[in-house]
Amino acid sequence: MKHSINVKGNQAMIFLTDKIYVHDASVLREELLEVIDHGVTDIKIDLSGLTYIDSSGLGTLVKINKTTKEKNGRLVLTGAKGLPEELLKRTRLDKVFTIE
Repeated sequence: MKHSINVKGNQAMIFLTDKIYVHDASVLREELLEVIDHGVTDIKIDLSGLTYIDSSGLGTLVKINKTTKEKNGRLVLTGAKGLPEELLKRTRLDKVFTIE
C-alpha cells in the first residue's frame, strides 16, 4: 500500500493506492487515529487508486468511521471502483459509509 495524508485544519484528505493487506491496515489505522487525536474530525479517503482491500482494511475503515463520529466528525469515501467497490457492496458497508 502506498498512501499520503494531507491535513488542513480539522480536515484530512487521504489517498490510497495499490493493495491493503493486514500489515498495511494496521499502519493506516495507527496513522489515522493519531491524526484524529491531533484534532482532525473530517476525513475524506480517496480509494480511486486502490486495487484491493482485505477484511482488515475494511475493519480499519469501520474503526475510523466510528472514531470520527464519536468526535462529531465524519468519514467520506470517494472513488471506489473495481474490487474495493464490489467488497463495500457485498459486505453492505456501502450502507454504513458516506460514499461520494
